[in-house]
Amino acid sequence: MPIKSTLWLALIVAALFPAATHAQLTGSIHGHAQDPVNVAIPNAMVQLSTDGKTALYTFTTDANGDYKGAGIKPGTYVVTLLESADKAVDRFTNVEIKPGADTLQDFDLSRPEYLARLTPDQRKAIEDAKTKNAAAMKENQNVNKLNGMLKEARQDNSAKKYDDAASLMQQAVQLKPDASVLWLELGTAQNGQKKYDDAVTSLKKAIDLDAAAKKPNPEVEAAANNILGEAYAGGGKLPDSEAAYEAAAKLQPTSAAMYYTNETIVLSRSGGKPDDTVAAADKAIAADPTKPIPYYLKGQALISKATVDPKTQKIVAPPGTADAYKKYLELAPNGPMAPEANQILAEIGEKVNNKYSSGKKN
Repeated sequence: MPIKSTLWLALIVAALFPAATHAQLTGSIHGHAQDPVNVAIPNAMVQLSTDGKTALYTFTTDANGDYKGAGIKPGTYVVTLLESADKAVDRFTNVEIKPGADTLQDFDLSRPEYLARLTPDQRKAIEDAKTKNAAAMKENQNVNKLNGMLKEARQDNSAKKYDDAASLMQQAVQLKPDASVLWLELGTAQNGQKKYDDAVTSLKKAIDLDAAAKKPNPEVEAAANNILGEAYAGGGKLPDSEAAYEAAAKLQPTSAAMYYTNETIVLSRSGGKPDDTVAAADKAIAADPTKPIPYYLKGQALISKATVDPKTQKIVAPPGTADAYKKYLELAPNGPMAPEANQILAEIGEKVNNKYSSGKKN
């Protein structure tokens, strides 16, 4: 055949069969590397050589332990996994790279053949690590489950579904009895159920666990003492209730006004000594003088001690009563207790400032 005709024939073949390219004349490789305890090996080197020494191709595993490489000349290679430039970890010989094909070569250091090459001490260390990893995985699964249960219980408590919340948290504390937040939520639910003795037990458990922790959380202990104050009051133990609220305020001073206000409300509802209610109200007012409720409760406690003048038959209110009601009206002129406050002031002969009837809202 003439040279010119041969040349044209070659050009036609190349045009008709573009698959005969460099990409098809080379191969690729991919795989995954994991250590003896089945943990991915990131940032390791995978080298291809023909003699097991001189690297012809080098690829790196990613954060998931995966690697891939292309543009490899077809042939048989030694594929080596290296922890560092001079430290081989695992090796496979006679790995064939075919043109246009992608070869899979994993490095599974947990396989029996690899483990058989290790010393007894190394195998024991691996088994110990597997045991610890299994325990850690189980713990993580429990934590995820408990977080879900805690979230659901908080929603139930907020919706006053106390039975549902208590049931969930009973299960939760069985799974992890050393978690203070779980006992706190259980105590909150039990308090909502009016199971005051059970609530006290759970809440004290939460406080004790948190206090003994490496990093105690004052918010947890303060929240537990806040509910504990209500539970003690529900069980008729008012001195213990007052002590719990006092502890909450000391643990979290920025929320002291809220805790003292709660104490005042509890004492007022429980029919305790008026002087104790007044004392709690004064603490709440000192912590935040802008909140109206403590002033109203203080006035209510004081008016309960009012007497009647036998000569004039007029109500004689204790000192501070009018001031407490007037301050409430100043801060909440349209508040829910405003009509009552105005009525009592009128009954004890106090003139009500007209500006209290409008303006600021509670």
